[in-house]
Amino acid sequence: MVSDVEVQSTPPVTDTTGAAFFDVDNTLMQGASIYWFARGLAARRFFRTSDLLRFGWQQARFRLHGKEHHGHIADIKESALAFVAGRPVKEVVGLCEQIFDELIAERIWAGTRALAERHLKDGQRVWLVTATPVELAEIIARRLGLTGALGTVAEIKDGVYTGHLIGDIMHGSAKADAIRALAAVEGLDLARCSAYSDSSNDLPMLSAVGHAVAVNPDAVLRRTARQRGWAIKDFRSGRKAAMLALPTAVAAGAVAGAVAGGFALRRRSKRNRLER
Repeated sequence: MVSDVEVQSTPPVTDTTGAAFFDVDNTLMQGASIYWFARGLAARRFFRTSDLLRFGWQQARFRLHGKEHHGHIADIKESALAFVAGRPVKEVVGLCEQIFDELIAERIWAGTRALAERHLKDGQRVWLVTATPVELAEIIARRLGLTGALGTVAEIKDGVYTGHLIGDIMHGSAKADAIRALAAVEGLDLARCSAYSDSSNDLPMLSAVGHAVAVNPDAVLRRTARQRGWAIKDFRSGRKAAMLALPTAVAAGAVAGAVAGGFALRRRSKRNRLER
């Protein structure tokens, strides 16, 4: 990993039909970006430890098993990004910048960054595709000199977050749909494009391009990559790779759940007290 991430300029695009798509969590960086963002928010007293515990279990289960029933997905969509409701976009973007510098920059995998830079040097565009809030994803992309990011989008009215989502969480098949839509707009040939991910949840995105690469893969993705002849890159040490998987999944899921729902919970509790 690298600890010194400076803003990079993006090389000129000479290959207009080829591009690369990178997942973020455990692919581009160690752990989940929303986890580290939440750590930064917790340090600023945005929510309480009890909020983390209350919302942790379902999110951890989601991260560990990768599948959820329809009702749970609906619950996630209902609460996701509610923690920024009523806050100005400029404030949240500023916090994203600060937290990137404090907690995220040092966790970027140098190997994955090198892969992205290789595409840039070849004249291709490089996008991040992640369930992370798009504002944070765009900051990561900009700091690394990438083209841009596709992420989960929160509704904004008059420069303030409403606490609702626009569309779906950028997860699973939604990622594949997003890159297909982007390819149509940008004139990309997906057969000439590449995609990188650590997770079997991203099989739809990996299958949508001509060149799929499993980076720091989970067991299911590693097995699938071998069956399909996809390249495998692992930037973790052997024991570290094994030990990181479960704790990272649980911790990331717990905090992601708190970030998504903690402030909604606090607003509901406050409203209930006022109504008594």
